[in-house]
Amino acid sequence: MPNAKQPTRRGVLKAGAVLLTLPALEALAPRALATTLIEQPKRMVNICNTLGLYADSWFPKTAGSGYEASEYLAHIDQHRDRYSLFSGLAHKNQNGRQAHNSEITWLTSAEHPGLDGFQNTISLDQVVADHLGYVTRFPSVTLGSLTPQSQSYTSSGVMVPAETSPATVFANLFLQGDAEAVRREKQKLADGGSILDRLRAEAASLRRSVSDVDRKKLDAYFESVRTAEAELVEIQAWQQRPKPAVETEIPADLEDPAELIGRVKLMLGLIPLILQTDSSRVVSLMIQDHGIVPKVAGVSGDHHGLSHHGQDEDKIAQLRLVENDIVSAFAALLDTLAAPSESGESLLDTTTVLFGSNLGNANSHASVDLPILIAGGAYKHGQHVVHDGPNRPLSDLYLTLLQGMDVPTEHFGHSEQALTWS
Repeated sequence: MPNAKQPTRRGVLKAGAVLLTLPALEALAPRALATTLIEQPKRMVNICNTLGLYADSWFPKTAGSGYEASEYLAHIDQHRDRYSLFSGLAHKNQNGRQAHNSEITWLTSAEHPGLDGFQNTISLDQVVADHLGYVTRFPSVTLGSLTPQSQSYTSSGVMVPAETSPATVFANLFLQGDAEAVRREKQKLADGGSILDRLRAEAASLRRSVSDVDRKKLDAYFESVRTAEAELVEIQAWQQRPKPAVETEIPADLEDPAELIGRVKLMLGLIPLILQTDSSRVVSLMIQDHGIVPKVAGVSGDHHGLSHHGQDEDKIAQLRLVENDIVSAFAALLDTLAAPSESGESLLDTTTVLFGSNLGNANSHASVDLPILIAGGAYKHGQHVVHDGPNRPLSDLYLTLLQGMDVPTEHFGHSEQALTWS
């Protein structure tokens, strides 16, 4: 029988909304059993380098666990037992209107991006965000290194704009604002609610005088309004709670577009803070750098041009310098996520990290044989998993990741069956 002064697990679960904002407390269980009784939340991070990763410097030469680390993998080889590499994965029919259109479908798998009549589908991260809902202040956080373009799409195929200012992201997550700023934010929410009420009333009146076809359209509209109203309620609830305090200075934005690596590092540096404070459990970052000469020692060509190297050795050498810095920045993220906490666990134990690109060969805009890495989570790692022959659907891996996040689904995109490896 539990001690009268010690809360029971059943008793705490009755205060579900409160429990979500608390860390795992040893008081919830006997000390010896605390780490086994309290289930930590699962998290997902998705990072795409849209201009590819030079294959000869990324992929190991052999499959299995005994591979020799490639040039790029040497940056993260200390974490080899915490990640898995995949060769021979791709989405099908990624040829679109423009050569780089595959970057908008990396997390969705929708076919023929950009062509007439194209409608994107829901992205991997938004499936998870919709499943989790507002258990955190932000169901998902979408970041970009250059423009508001992102790879995150809603169930209606609408892009979720990326935030490109680290300072703004930090402020939204951790700065409470003065009383006047809070009042203005509350007023915005109230105004949004009144607009939804008026639109719903007008649509209800209109529904009585339209055809069956239009009535179905209005019913779909009603559903979207109900969803928006539910989200407003959740947002208002979170607004009443103080934002988490962090002992980190607000990052300074880098305005120079050439500061590619610096901006990537700033965004990657925010991810552990987002996860540690449970501000969100789903974070996505799109790394793009078209037409810019990045500030990397020894580099004189623009990143996009270097990715189309035409087998020119000097361009390849410069491209490798840029991509080495990107992978090195990713390595620093893994270092932080893998660092053990006071309980001995790490964020990487409960965070699944997807890293890769929508291009397998940027030189020819080929969107097959994609470089894909999965780190962390509850998966058995340490291997280079090779799929010979026709590429296996990347959606199979995405299905595995969704099920690993406890999303009740047996299908995603072009998935045939969940991808397993051991």
